Amino acid sequence: MLIARVIADPAQDGIGLERRLDAFADAVAGGPVPMAHAAMLDFCGDVLQIESPGDDMAAMRAALDAHFPDSDGLIARDEIRVPDVFVSDMDSTIIRQECIDELADYAGLRDAVSAITERAMRGELDFASALRERVALLAGLADDTIDRCLRERIQPTEGARALIDTLARNGCRTVLVTGGFHHFADPIAEQLGFDRVVANRLEVVGGRLTGRLVGAITDSLAKKQVLEEELAKKGATAIAMAAGDGANDVPMLEAATYGLAYHAKPQARAAANGWIDRGDLSAILKLLDLPNI
Repeated sequence: MLIARVIADPAQDGIGLERRLDAFADAVAGGPVPMAHAAMLDFCGDVLQIESPGDDMAAMRAALDAHFPDSDGLIARDEIRVPDVFVSDMDSTIIRQECIDELADYAGLRDAVSAITERAMRGELDFASALRERVALLAGLADDTIDRCLRERIQPTEGARALIDTLARNGCRTVLVTGGFHHFADPIAEQLGFDRVVANRLEVVGGRLTGRLVGAITDSLAKKQVLEEELAKKGATAIAMAAGDGANDVPMLEAATYGLAYHAKPQARAAANGWIDRGDLSAILKLLDLPNI
């Protein structure tokens, strides 16, 4: 059985939601994911729930993408419920920016660093090598530039605080795991209320960045391991949710019960069973049927 929840434009291209639902039902009839039932979660709400006796998640995803483009959605194989653990990427997910790109701007190197970041997030470059290359370009930058960058450039994504607050009130443990840096992630996590932070650490000597990292790199494998570690603490029936936007989030998104690709690069979106293409992070609460109070 598959359960899909979708938040779509009620009148995209002049075509109402009911007509698109009828077209969806016709398209999947006789296929691997026929529609058994569909209804709005709430009478005055905007979340459509579709149920199917099929089990082909890829076919369901393709049909939803075809008939409800530019939507937010989630597909599950069982009743959708509040996760026990939420593990999220930081850059371009919990915050709007890519921290290393913003930091590089203070050194006059934004274009060079941003180009590497973009290729790494699309999966065109090895993440660890790309990270070391970018960090090396920051050698000599005063470490107080980080505080200035945080103050002047870094902003949480819309809906981030509501998402973390609401999940916490419902007993969910929240973890911020990032290929970025503790210098940024720690204050962001404190501001938003995350329970744990896993990140990389910039080496600082004499008040300046050396262009090197300290300790192991938090890469895609590390992100997945953090999710699995947190999930194991909760027991065999626990539900894990993850959110991210880039190629280095793919293993984490695939390992989660609910993997949400947030305005993501194609590789991440293809790997996830949930997607936020239209709204902000509070859309995740709607898909979980959690009131944002």
